[in-house]
Amino acid sequence: MNKIRKGDEVVVIAGRDKGRRGTVTKLLTDRVVVENINMIKRHTKPNPQKNNPGGIVQREASIHISNVMLWNALANKGDRIGFKALADGRKVRFFKSNNEVVDR
Repeated sequence: MNKIRKGDEVVVIAGRDKGRRGTVTKLLTDRVVVENINMIKRHTKPNPQKNNPGGIVQREASIHISNVMLWNALANKGDRIGFKALADGRKVRFFKSNNEVVDR
């Protein structure tokens, strides 16, 4: 079970986008892609078969998972994550600062 999942709101804690928030759009092995964070310019060739005109395309690059923290809306800051089992046997994530359960 991963501490960060697709669809989570995260805050960047290191790098040139430090302090910016966004939603995780893709989860790789040890990296995440966050919308509108770590934007790069990619020079692409035209591909008429895929109807791609080519040129300079701006897109998101991945960030190492250790450089993002899950956003805690109640505390209004990034927070560490822990795991615990509920009484009904489900394993859920919770914020370490206020023991609030992330998963419903």
